[in-house]
Amino acid sequence: MEHKVYLKRHEEKRIKSGHLWVFSNEIFLIEGDPNNGDIVEIYDSNKDFIASAFYNKNSLIACRVVSYDPVEDITEILRKNILKAFSLRKALYPQRKSFRLAFSESDFLPGLIIDKYENTFVLQVYSAGMEKNLETIRDILVNELGAKNIFTKNETGFRNLENLPVEDKILLGKQEKVVIDENGILYEIDFENVQKTGFYFDQTDNRAFIEKLSEGKSVLDAFCNQGGFGLHALKANASTVDFLDSSETALISAEANCKLNNFDVSKVKFHDQDVFKFLEEAIANNLKYDIVVVDPPAFAKNKKSLATAKKGYEKLNKQALMLVNNKGFLVTSSCSHHLSEDDFFEMLNNAAAKANRSLQLIHFNNASMDHPELLSMKETVYLKFAIFRVD
Repeated sequence: MEHKVYLKRHEEKRIKSGHLWVFSNEIFLIEGDPNNGDIVEIYDSNKDFIASAFYNKNSLIACRVVSYDPVEDITEILRKNILKAFSLRKALYPQRKSFRLAFSESDFLPGLIIDKYENTFVLQVYSAGMEKNLETIRDILVNELGAKNIFTKNETGFRNLENLPVEDKILLGKQEKVVIDENGILYEIDFENVQKTGFYFDQTDNRAFIEKLSEGKSVLDAFCNQGGFGLHALKANASTVDFLDSSETALISAEANCKLNNFDVSKVKFHDQDVFKFLEEAIANNLKYDIVVVDPPAFAKNKKSLATAKKGYEKLNKQALMLVNNKGFLVTSSCSHHLSEDDFFEMLNNAAAKANRSLQLIHFNNASMDHPELLSMKETVYLKFAIFRVD
């Protein structure tokens, strides 16, 4: 039996303009009794067909659009969209074997993130429809893309929002370590001791950009995680790089990656310390760097925490600016979706004023090209990345 969802009057406008979510309070009537993860057909108040979607009665996002046509075979739609996403990445990064293969709604794969590490595929599943079709997704990755290992590394918060069980699964193979090559830098990914899916592909293009600035420069890589920005600085022959993180595990990984790439360890220092405290002490000791990188985790997890997050970002960037040599560079970012670009630049302007520094924007970017954005969905935009010359 077909399941039909009828929208309240005027609620179809956003969907027809390309947004892929129907919220529960926008629904007027449901025909049939769909289970979570079932395909439903969405109709406007005039009973005209709009789209097909995954349904979840336990989520605020009740419907996630998967097609603008009636769905006869969900397996074929998933296969087509996964291969379409893969084809885009190979066109953008023809030499790379590791990247974000699928970026959820942006690739018309709502609630599904796939990160590809050579022949290992790590999934995050945040919709009931994708959860229901996990075995189908596994088979597509095996049969079409030669997957050897497939497993999930989900985030609790997003699973809770969809009322999905908080669990991870090994769908194929095992969680073995993988060495990946990203723009000429090697990283060893230990999936037992990592955040998110194992690597932050969203900063790939931005990490490479820092090489343009780093030759002969002293660099501080704060919130360094696995060492990405600092490693690219070393590749570009920076004079020194200080890696800073409050996570001992992250620093162990950064140090291992330095050795993996045969970089000169005499140029490198590792600081296992709270970033704010380190910056405060460095200011007191009049320490300076040519380049200061601050790539913090999301301070604003939701709208309620935005005001506090703004203060945190401002304090962080003010401290960072006070450590930058005259005519040096601040490299800064925010991965908080709830902090808009306008908020981001306003915060930086306030930080610069309080640090008595002048900023010239020389580069701005969002996430790397394997994280496409839908113009019709601001929810697909989250990362802000900027490089400033500091006077």
